[in-house]
Amino acid sequence: MKVSIWGTRGSLPSPGKETARYGGNTSCVQVDNSDGTVLVLDAGTGIRALGAALPRTLRRANILLTHLHMDHIQGLGFFAPLYDPKAEVHIWGPLSASFDLRSRLMRYLSPPLFPVPFGELPCQLFLHEAPCGRMQIGQFEVVAAFVCHPGATVGYRIQCGRRALAYLPDHEPALGRASLRLTPEWTSGCVIAEGADLLIHDAQYTEEEYAHRVGWGHSASAHAFEFAKLAHVEHLMPFHHDPTHDDAALDQLMSAAIERAKPMFRVTPAQEGVVLDLN
Repeated sequence: MKVSIWGTRGSLPSPGKETARYGGNTSCVQVDNSDGTVLVLDAGTGIRALGAALPRTLRRANILLTHLHMDHIQGLGFFAPLYDPKAEVHIWGPLSASFDLRSRLMRYLSPPLFPVPFGELPCQLFLHEAPCGRMQIGQFEVVAAFVCHPGATVGYRIQCGRRALAYLPDHEPALGRASLRLTPEWTSGCVIAEGADLLIHDAQYTEEEYAHRVGWGHSASAHAFEFAKLAHVEHLMPFHHDPTHDDAALDQLMSAAIERAKPMFRVTPAQEGVVLDLN
């Protein structure tokens, strides 16, 4: 299982910010397997470059949306396979009590917000409501579960053989607490992250910033480290960087968080272009 990072931000960075190393695109991660299966986790602005890099011979792409906030779907209309009549594109998104996935995506992918109506995309398009449970995509076994973030939001656990990736880009397990004091079975997201080889997790704020943003659905970096420890993961990738944090600020934030937490697990801050082979 190979994991490639195409977008790491919670929103587009402020003008003038130095983001050459961490990148400026919003959430998008590619997961590949030896059988040729391609999973795309979220459709932020990073999905445009991801789609352009896919082989022209690819006949199926699978997009797993954690939720439908704009920073996670704003690149969807620029995904190259959507315009290939020979390509199958399968999109999963969280169940909602109000509207189905097609109706919610059409709010963005239709005029005047987008010039190409959703129903006129030339690819073979299949939409799926993400269940809370297991589903099979190629050799990947995928588990989706609702997590703590405003609106219908799921996290994904992707397993192939003995390797597991947990993807929780927008997540607030602490929800106003100074630290995580609950047991794993009572903590949002632990069913997704437990024992994962790699956890990609929201680490948007400093602790000082988080104190003024409780309930917004995101984590302080310290919470990401605590959550990783609680879930017994092997490797943490702090993700969903704040748009006001440039490269220097993120270097300082990550160094301070590692020094404070002294984790027993490996830590790799999310940067565009990073590729990890979990095998």
